Amino acid sequence: FSKEICIATMKIGITLAAAIGAFSLNNSSVLGFSSSSLTHMAFHPMAATGRKSASFRFSSSRDNKDSMMSNSYDPLGFAIKEEEEEVKVSIARKTSAAMVIALLSSSTMMPSSANAAGPDWGLFEGRTGSLLHPVIMGSMLLLSLGTALLGFQYRRQRNLGSEISELKKTLPSMNGASTLADAIANAEAAETVDTMLVQSLKAAIPVEMEIQALTQERKDLSSMGLRDKHFNQGALLAFLGTAFAIEGPLNTYARAGKLFPGPHLYAGAGLVVLWSAAAACVPAMQKGNDTARSLHIGANVAGIGLFAWQVVSGWPILLKVIEKTSWP
Repeated sequence: FSKEICIATMKIGITLAAAIGAFSLNNSSVLGFSSSSLTHMAFHPMAATGRKSASFRFSSSRDNKDSMMSNSYDPLGFAIKEEEEEVKVSIARKTSAAMVIALLSSSTMMPSSANAAGPDWGLFEGRTGSLLHPVIMGSMLLLSLGTALLGFQYRRQRNLGSEISELKKTLPSMNGASTLADAIANAEAAETVDTMLVQSLKAAIPVEMEIQALTQERKDLSSMGLRDKHFNQGALLAFLGTAFAIEGPLNTYARAGKLFPGPHLYAGAGLVVLWSAAAACVPAMQKGNDTARSLHIGANVAGIGLFAWQVVSGWPILLKVIEKTSWP
């Protein structure tokens, strides 16, 4: 927390404590007091004789009370004791009000050194905190490339099934044989050899070999768990990338007290928007929406392009940060 917040909290605490004390003694809101009203309370002018001290007013009150006692029966002097208690309470109220004014004055006139020195961000303001953004975002660029590779591999795995199905449709009828070799052997062993069938079966051998190769590739890709890896890395990229895209401007503001709008800042903001758009396409992609897949791929490819531009535009900033900051 900054020093301004601490000082403001102290002022509020002192004011509230003084107000509660005054309210409990005077049974009135502290907001009703002012310097003029307190002066009037402490030094109330008498009607015709000018100002008198509290002791004089007390003795005068005693005289008036004695004169009243001559007309009433009060052998134990209870009336005098009640008058003394009233005077004590009145003095206590005035003293409490004066304390409130003193506390309020001291709290509002308290010097605020934080306004002159500014907030101290400590490690976050030094070179260590300043280098967090370029180091993490550079790692995120590499993670983006790896995640994109996983995504294209998983897309390849998904498309291989349709390719294999299309190739199988071009094969000639093998009369129940599992391979072309078996079909050719059966055709040549027949009593009447169909030379046209044998030739067509032999011509389809390269297609069968391609089907076998594609099937093996599909098995290899399936064993890699591409779907889960792509999803997990994409989620990590969206989280860390967004977090440190925000951390960069915060660190700049902590060091310089202001931001510097420019290509680097604008490209970073656009990159976060593209990440959000790509993540928003995932639910529709899971339902088989090809349009969502195309948008997802387009947003991520554009994001990698912006990421590459971030390196170019951020390099001079990195050199300046290293020049202007010191460890830690």
